[in-house]
Amino acid sequence: MAKQSANAGVETNNFERILSGEPFKGLKAILDSLSSDREALCEGVTRTNSYADLLDRLGYRITLVRQIHVQDSYTRVGPAGGIKSVLPYYDIPTQSSLPTLVNFDATVTTTPKSASFFNEMLATLKTQLKAEI
Repeated sequence: MAKQSANAGVETNNFERILSGEPFKGLKAILDSLSSDREALCEGVTRTNSYADLLDRLGYRITLVRQIHVQDSYTRVGPAGGIKSVLPYYDIPTQSSLPTLVNFDATVTTTPKSASFFNEMLATLKTQLKAEI
């Protein structure tokens, strides 16, 4: 049992180190908004196959919308407006705005383009984590 716990600690440390890298900045912001339990995040990332599955594992349902107006979303932050966090993300290489909203009703609102982008980012993160083992 102690060895398994030690391995989990090493795995979580590798997870934190890799997730803190520049390429994963947007995904880290989302994950930080969803849970502070780092071991649960690490386990969720390693045991899921998609961004939607990861959100589900963390207790969130993904809601896809055609467009998110970030400025309008900031005016709705708080229990009355239903938004817990507005996470604007701009990917310079693709020149894409990829916003995500974390809501009080345990949903994550995003666009199909954002969901696809973060799904690919999650796959890259998983590949790097496997390379560390």
